[in-house]
Amino acid sequence: MALRGAPARCRWLARALAAPGAARVLPPPLLPAAASALPLAGLRPLRPAARFASTAGQGPEAEGPQRRVVVVRITSPFAWLRTRFYYLLIRLYFDPEFRIEEFTRGAKQAFSVVSKLLSQRKLDLLHELVSAEVLQVLKEKISLLPDNHRDALAADMDAIMYSTEGDVRIYYDDDGRKFVSILMRFWYLNGANLPDEVPGETKVFQIVFGDESTKEKRHLLTANYEFQREFTEGAKPDWTITRIEHPRLLE
Repeated sequence: MALRGAPARCRWLARALAAPGAARVLPPPLLPAAASALPLAGLRPLRPAARFASTAGQGPEAEGPQRRVVVVRITSPFAWLRTRFYYLLIRLYFDPEFRIEEFTRGAKQAFSVVSKLLSQRKLDLLHELVSAEVLQVLKEKISLLPDNHRDALAADMDAIMYSTEGDVRIYYDDDGRKFVSILMRFWYLNGANLPDEVPGETKVFQIVFGDESTKEKRHLLTANYEFQREFTEGAKPDWTITRIEHPRLLE
């Protein structure tokens, strides 16, 4: 199910996704008492962007064999060329400092923050992150979700196995305002207690670590988040999330 909405203002997403310099990355969510003052300016990426991620412990003291999950995705050459062409147009006509690598790092941070807030039902903290129309639909949907589906929405940064850009659009509305939207796709591991199969959908991938006595089962889930920004002259350089999809979970 796609949740869509009109452009909105998200000041700290703009810093994380668009502005040059240090403020490119979103912080982990804070406790409710301090969440209204998220310290988002001046942050550095938590770690370099990675195409593949390991779930193994780090350092010589880590016990057991290295555990590694690799997500392989074959991209159409035509789609790859099309998105690169759009990135060139964005740099030429909208934002000369735009870089998809830095945008992706910020988008991953935003996805992790928003997905955790959704899982925790802290929707009041999403007003500056998600468009008003999407947020209204989310409030209705989240209240009806079973606990295991809500738990499965949350994605830790270290649990994001792979991310890639999907559709990229440049368009004008009836008033002549200019917009850019980028759909990001994420694959992440989650240990929520989900059924092996969901009726009407494809089988949920499972990864089992350890032997029979210590095995840990985690699901490889997907999510789609769309980021949108207005580039009309005089508009604030703010990105906002205008589409949220968690297939098989947020129905």
